Amino acid sequence: MRTSMPKQTYYSVRQAAWLLGIDPSTASRAVRLGSLRTVRRRGRLVVPATAVARLLSEPSGGVS
Repeated sequence: MRTSMPKQTYYSVRQAAWLLGIDPSTASRAVRLGSLRTVRRRGRLVVPATAVARLLSEPSGGVS
């Protein structure tokens, strides 16, 4: 019997925004500008978990 949940490899843009701590409209803008990588799965744009992990591991450059 399996006791652990399978690892999620893709997130919706809204889920990725929540994980990154940004507004969904900001995440959508990042997708349009190419800052947030997406792929098309079953007709939907989704964000790979590796792209979210990469952004979370980058040191934040303070915006002045």
